[in-house]
Amino acid sequence: MKLLFTIVCLGCSIFGFGFQNEIRSNEGDDYQTLTSLFSQWRAFEDPPKVDGVPDYSAATFNARHPNFKLLQDKLTAIDTTGWETAQKVDWMIVWAEMNGYDFNHRVLRPWQRDPAFYKTLWMYRSDVPAHEGPTHHAILEFWQYKFPLTKEDRSKLLAQFTLIPGINAKAREYLTGNAKELWIAGIRTIKNQASQLNQLKIHPELKKDRQMQKAINSAMLSTMEFASWLEEQAKFKNGVSGIGKDNYTWYLKNVHLVPLTWEDEVLLLKRELARAWAALKLEEHRNRKLPPLKAAASAEEFKTMTDKAAKSLLKFLDQQEIVTVKPYYKPALYEHLGTFVPEEKRNFFEIGRHFDARPLYSHFYHWFELARMDTEPHSSPVRKGALLYNIFDSRNEGTATAVEEMFLDAGLYDDSPRVREIVYIMIAQRAARGLGSLYAHANQLSMEDAGSIHSEYTPRGWMKTEKDLLIFEQHLYLRQPGYGTSYITGKYLLEAAMADYAKMKEGNEKAFSVKDFFDELNSIGNIPISLGHWQMTGENQHLQSIWDASN
Repeated sequence: MKLLFTIVCLGCSIFGFGFQNEIRSNEGDDYQTLTSLFSQWRAFEDPPKVDGVPDYSAATFNARHPNFKLLQDKLTAIDTTGWETAQKVDWMIVWAEMNGYDFNHRVLRPWQRDPAFYKTLWMYRSDVPAHEGPTHHAILEFWQYKFPLTKEDRSKLLAQFTLIPGINAKAREYLTGNAKELWIAGIRTIKNQASQLNQLKIHPELKKDRQMQKAINSAMLSTMEFASWLEEQAKFKNGVSGIGKDNYTWYLKNVHLVPLTWEDEVLLLKRELARAWAALKLEEHRNRKLPPLKAAASAEEFKTMTDKAAKSLLKFLDQQEIVTVKPYYKPALYEHLGTFVPEEKRNFFEIGRHFDARPLYSHFYHWFELARMDTEPHSSPVRKGALLYNIFDSRNEGTATAVEEMFLDAGLYDDSPRVREIVYIMIAQRAARGLGSLYAHANQLSMEDAGSIHSEYTPRGWMKTEKDLLIFEQHLYLRQPGYGTSYITGKYLLEAAMADYAKMKEGNEKAFSVKDFFDELNSIGNIPISLGHWQMTGENQHLQSIWDASN
């Protein structure tokens, strides 16, 4: 009897993903057909550009739609019978990406509804494979440039700055939506871009370049004008911003490959919120005779504490055989140790980091994964880069959240039991903010009220100290369905995968190894947990509801 750790598929029959289709392909059914189609699909997904500006006009979408349907038909025509599981997984990734394009076109329409979509300048690298939330197709990744600039890089950067006024101008043409809260919150994002451009005017390597200064100034002024236009138009916006329960469930299953419904996620997040609060109170009781944690009170104390925390985590992962610690783990972690923040300015994550950084550094498993992408890219062209539409969220955010508690359970805090309390506070915060985002997408709560759940149900008032993080997170989750819940749902799905993996080992009379589990998880790339579960265990019944829902 198979062990199924899922709440939606009990009693479903197992499918083998043979996909007998009515449409047949003339190109063959070998795996090379899929990788070739993937290249065609990714080329198509990048829209045509007019003077370098992506064309998001309704006329262009409509004109290109027959070609999109042709790509979909080619994909469904491929018969994967006899393929290896890993190859079938790649097929599903391409299928999910195409569904994401379709959903964006039909429902989400960020180019029409979401002013933040037109943020062009990105000063930092995301801690997940691509930026969180929808982005347009001509963004400027400033963090990728190394100074002093080469001649080629200078020309490229100058051209990108020069493009911003055109992007802002076209945004006014394309932004015809009526999503009030997305519109208003997006103004803040665009104003932040203007501030960042203003700061770049005094960048040591750019302030001496007259052409660059002219381009940056023009970009800044056009961004400020764009923000003013958004403010004026906001007066006329009165529509909802959530996509509704049915659309949310379709998106979860068919794009992010999360085998849950909106209702399932509400139940799961309520459960995790209650569990985290209860566990926290029991930990506090257990530790009641221990002295409270003391936060770093100076830059020197912070540096000493964070260095100790990083060394402790890396030593634990290695000596306790949690995962194979690669040479790039240490530099990846040490690049993000953080800096001292005065107590009155600390947000939720900085509060915890100043007590003991190990819970947050556990979540920084993110940076190990990105370093692996850079250093050891996956051999599959489908998995080599970032999946589109944040499809990686259950994998990257879910794993980073899951390991916080998994490392706790494995003994990371045996030397300081009160640090365990921070882990449960972090879980409660993720559950509370995700729960708020669910109600916002169902249009049952405003973004502000969703933020109230986020704030009120985070223990110790740690989400009440600094409002910028609260606004940023709830805005992101309204822009990107499923992201706010992915931390907890991904955690749940990873635990389910580990359970089936352990059951598989036990059934084969083999010892379960935590290290083997994480090494195998790492080796398959940043793909949805549901697909990783399938590839690692051969178990795919949890995916049945996804395929059933699509037919």
